[in-house]
Amino acid sequence: MEKKYLIIGNWKMYKTPSQSTDLVNEIAQFKCPDKVKLGISPPFTNLCPISKALKNSSIVLGAQNMYCAKEGAFTGEISPQMLQDLNVHYVIIGHSERRSIFKESNALIHQKVKVAQDFQLIPILCVGETLEERQAGQEKAIVEEQISSALEGISSALVIAYEPVWAIGTGQTATPEIAQEMHGFIRNLLKEQFPKDGESIHILYGGSMKPNNAAELLRQADISGGLIGSASLVPKDFMAIAQSV
Repeated sequence: MEKKYLIIGNWKMYKTPSQSTDLVNEIAQFKCPDKVKLGISPPFTNLCPISKALKNSSIVLGAQNMYCAKEGAFTGEISPQMLQDLNVHYVIIGHSERRSIFKESNALIHQKVKVAQDFQLIPILCVGETLEERQAGQEKAIVEEQISSALEGISSALVIAYEPVWAIGTGQTATPEIAQEMHGFIRNLLKEQFPKDGESIHILYGGSMKPNNAAELLRQADISGGLIGSASLVPKDFMAIAQSV
């Protein structure tokens, strides 16, 4: 079976709504390989104009976060129902920045994953260790706890993104061998939990994938895509990553 890839751009807190439509229109002009599904996750303010811009495109829309309630008195939050209405397909949950800066717990992340699936959104569950945890030899225990706590009672309609926290925004990248070792570990956890579907769940690498390292990373057996940060804001770099497969 031919390997399929998922490449998702995480724009983080960059680009205004007007800037975002220019950017997505430029990305949409590139031809993506057939075995690649391409997606972008802009800030909430940009979802509406980008949803309209992507109406006749094969590019899928993602969100960077959501709250775990359909609606309610939750000032400043965005609900899965709102995302669904904007034709959002994926939602990033548990990104390391949400865990570290906004103190999101494993319990809250589990709740978000469950509610996302309840609204037919595909959660991209982010997991990964800090430099201190890796140096202490705890990286696999940390990742296993993040996965097991988030996926209790969850279906296989999901994506995992492994992001070594020490390689995000630092210019450092895990070697392909280090990345594959963790992806293989995650693959085995998924196969244990989902015997029928664990082999086919996308596991993305989210630790500073760039055009100059994408091909080697994506060549690894259990790396089936990327969660792309800064490179996704540069159309030629983003498409170079997609085309590197």
